[in-house]
Amino acid sequence: MSATSQRLCRARLIIAALLLAGANLAGAVELIVNQSVPVATVSRPLARLIFAAKVTRWEDGSPIRVFVLPDEALLHQEMSKGILDLYPYQLRLAWDRVIYTGIGQAPITVANEAEMRMRVASVPGAIGYLGRGFNNDKTRILPVR
Repeated sequence: MSATSQRLCRARLIIAALLLAGANLAGAVELIVNQSVPVATVSRPLARLIFAAKVTRWEDGSPIRVFVLPDEALLHQEMSKGILDLYPYQLRLAWDRVIYTGIGQAPITVANEAEMRMRVASVPGAIGYLGRGFNNDKTRILPVR
């Protein structure tokens, strides 16, 4: 095999590995909720409305408290694109509209996944997200259908 063929083969392997890594990242984030949340699953449109601060109460009337990571966080970007089918800047625009019109408040930004887990576990009605396998017994996964 010539040197050019070997380089081409190596390049194809690298591209395939990167594509596989990207496919694994798409399913690497899960919505989590406080144990008090009265729903077992959520639809993608409802999740989008909750994270855009347009739906502020659960179906039983209890308040929803949304926790997010900073806009630059890879997990936030994955959640936005993979679960909500929105770009992070679209969420930011929705939050800005809610804040500046005075009809609501933006989600609470936490520093990392450990703080996300702790805050969602301790605040009734809370929703957030974590990487797969980062959950604990004080929160539960909220499947998106």
